[in-house]
Amino acid sequence: MHCHICENETSEFVRGLVLEKYDVQYYRCPSCGFVQTESPYWLEEAYSSAITNTDIGPVNRMMDTATKTSAIILSFFDAHGKFVDYGGGYGIYVRRMRDIGFNYFYYDKYCENLFASGYEVDTADDAYELATAFEVIEHMPNPLDGMREVMRFSKSVFFSTELLPPDCPKPGEWWYYGPEHGQHISFFSNKSLNELASRLGVHLYTYGSFHLMTKKRISPKLYRLVLEQRLSAPVAYLLAKYRKIDSLLQRDWQRLLASGK
Repeated sequence: MHCHICENETSEFVRGLVLEKYDVQYYRCPSCGFVQTESPYWLEEAYSSAITNTDIGPVNRMMDTATKTSAIILSFFDAHGKFVDYGGGYGIYVRRMRDIGFNYFYYDKYCENLFASGYEVDTADDAYELATAFEVIEHMPNPLDGMREVMRFSKSVFFSTELLPPDCPKPGEWWYYGPEHGQHISFFSNKSLNELASRLGVHLYTYGSFHLMTKKRISPKLYRLVLEQRLSAPVAYLLAKYRKIDSLLQRDWQRLLASGK
């Protein structure tokens, strides 16, 4: 197989058991370090439920990512613009961001929008200040094409994915492969993520599992500082006050009442 990022020829890396029954070949790119599975024929079965029953942390992650995204938006983007969450799941993150005060919208082709109904994106509208895509890119069979699709909405994307440790562990040695649910099929090294950004014509800023691809030039040091666990909440709080960001909850409620739904 050829690498889905840099298009160089890959090497057979390891075989692993997916969904406890499929013997799957993993390939590794010797050039950029990207790891991918063979063509994922098991995905229909893997997505019989859009969110796996072993994923018990989405609410906790939503609160953390909402705080971090708020700090990123308020530090580097127009906080009064429009935003879209790509792969929005049940919509709880969009609802939370609107409650904070950001004009956020929802996009997901596969999951039912339970918490942000009425705020689905118009796919013809590409005027979004920032797109977010948390825990999405590792699900993409072809991340280059997948991120191009995300960038139809915005040329700036704030997203999350765990990066491969330097020793490149095998399935069974690193939890993020997730063979028990079979939905993770693309795994990134720092080098492969940089290669992806280069091919998309954007800059990459990365810290831990949170990454920003954008045409903007920002300070990498400031980016890391804003995402520091102990700093992101106070940064978000103080800048929200300064930029006069007010919750959209009351406005959304009145809109819902007016619609008669």
